[in-house]
Amino acid sequence: MPRKFILTLLMFLAAGSVLAAPVQIKIATLAPENSSWMKEMRAGAAEISERTQGRVQLKFYGGGVMGNDKKVLRKMRIGQLHGGSFTPSGLAERYADLNLYGMPLVFNSLEEVAHIREKFDDRLMSGLEEAGLVGFGITGGGFARIMSNVPVKDRQDLEGRKVWIPEGDGITLSAMQALQLSPVVLPITDVLTGLQTGLIEVIGTPPVAAVALQWYTKVRYLTDFPVTYTYAVLVVDKPVFERLDGADQAVFREVMERIYAEFDEESVTENAAAREALRANGIEIVTPSPGAVDQWRGQVMASNMANARDGMVSLELYEEMLAALSEFRQGQGGIAAVSPAGD
Repeated sequence: MPRKFILTLLMFLAAGSVLAAPVQIKIATLAPENSSWMKEMRAGAAEISERTQGRVQLKFYGGGVMGNDKKVLRKMRIGQLHGGSFTPSGLAERYADLNLYGMPLVFNSLEEVAHIREKFDDRLMSGLEEAGLVGFGITGGGFARIMSNVPVKDRQDLEGRKVWIPEGDGITLSAMQALQLSPVVLPITDVLTGLQTGLIEVIGTPPVAAVALQWYTKVRYLTDFPVTYTYAVLVVDKPVFERLDGADQAVFREVMERIYAEFDEESVTENAAAREALRANGIEIVTPSPGAVDQWRGQVMASNMANARDGMVSLELYEEMLAALSEFRQGQGGIAAVSPAGD
């Protein structure tokens, strides 16, 4: 066999082996290890691998082992990670408009949220992609509620208290300042320690997160009104995603979008169950004083508008959302009062 032919064949085989090398995508999340969320995401990774004949390999790092949102973004910039599950504030530096649904005290109910999301979810996903990130859907976490070691019925009950604000969440920080409170800024990964040491006394969290992250073991009261709608989004750097061929991209999207849609649907029942679990574990449910929520809302909505004007979210987009929300409420018979249950 001529030497030239052998060399050509070897070069061809070498090139083929490079092309066939799998693309590994490393994704970080705060979801606790051994949780149902991690199990379902890893099952999705296995399905993607099988359906792409091993060309696409997903590796998930759960339990916050890669750090908070800020650290994950930094690791994505240097290629140590390729994606993550983020809160809106965690992605603000890449795409501020993702904060849209998380403006405090905007929504009264999950019905309102569902109506608005139907109109705006696709636009937010398109905006993410324009910012260089491929998103696979939004999964709601339910409404954050005040949880504390003292009953909180009105603003005065928060005076002098150490109120936690997530690191990087400028919108909630502004809301606390509008209420003339002095918050304590900490990453999510430090909240349990902060509660244990007394560094923080008051947190805002949906019941399901309080249970999953064991925060409920360090508080005694839950104030029952919806403060902020919480949600997360799974993203992968667009240049990494585009390394996959078209068919493999389609499989990736189909599987991860399906899983995140299931998380989104399950969050409603999971939060309801978590709320009952909190009550069963001795957490006392507190009702706000008459007029307290309206007072808070008046101050915080002004802060929200100022934040939109400052670019923390698109002013045009925020005003469009408020108009759609007002139209929905009018169709429901007027602006509904915040229900004690909130959901």
